[in-house]
Amino acid sequence: MTLKARRRFFMAACLIPGLVMFILFKLYPAMQVFYKSFFLWTGIGDKPKFIGIKNFVDMFHDDVFLLSLRNTGFLIIIVPIFTLLIALVNASILTRTKLKEKGLYRTLFFFPSILSFVVIAILWSFIYHPTIGFLNSGLEMLGLGDYAMAWLGDSRTVLWALAVTLIWQAAGYYMVIYMAGIDSISPDLYEAASIDGATPFKQFIHITIPMLWEIIRITIIFSINGVLTISFVIVTIMTAGGPDRHSEVVMTYLYQQAFTNSNFGYAMAIGVFVFLFSVILSLISNKLTERGSN
Repeated sequence: MTLKARRRFFMAACLIPGLVMFILFKLYPAMQVFYKSFFLWTGIGDKPKFIGIKNFVDMFHDDVFLLSLRNTGFLIIIVPIFTLLIALVNASILTRTKLKEKGLYRTLFFFPSILSFVVIAILWSFIYHPTIGFLNSGLEMLGLGDYAMAWLGDSRTVLWALAVTLIWQAAGYYMVIYMAGIDSISPDLYEAASIDGATPFKQFIHITIPMLWEIIRITIIFSINGVLTISFVIVTIMTAGGPDRHSEVVMTYLYQQAFTNSNFGYAMAIGVFVFLFSVILSLISNKLTERGSN
């Protein structure tokens, strides 16, 4: 066997197992989900019944699904905006200022990103607890007890409470990404701007953001997709969709339809919708941010 043939054999030996695993555990299940979304299927033992696009039509006549879609849309808008803004500001402060104990602050800000989502959900459930929670206790200590409430039990505040949890979890992760990007910007640009009399805020607006724009574009897409996946764990543990479905998100409703109601065909249709929704949303956000860079 020639050297060239051995190299090809080695490459095939490395690639084929991974390709087989991808087909068996990624591509084939995804195709099955798309296929079964056109069927009425209530369980593994039942024979699926073809019903065409009825599952997809039913979604838009399902008040609970529409409410979960609205709640998901709220989180997709609010969480990435505040997460990336906080991350960008913190990254700029920790890299561009002569702040003491920078290493400690970096660790503290990044720490939530290494915690399990389950731990984070339990932690914030205690913080929001109406009687022993840190938030209401803090308000009482400050003489603001009139503002204390059941944060996770009130339809007016539950989504905002969940949004704060998601922002707290992710901001440190994106902060580290932005810090790496800021460190790659030439210090000469900031020095020249300082000589011209530009304030730190103007330097942030006219140097930091434009130089990081390509990274920001990518993190916007990551953040949107992160909200779709992580919100399932956070909502399931903290509120279970309550009160009265006001914190229900698409992924928790999908899970309920599949494993509580045994309506697998309908759940798969929701899964296909979420996939297409994610792709379209990513394309739109990428297009909008691409225009912003131009």
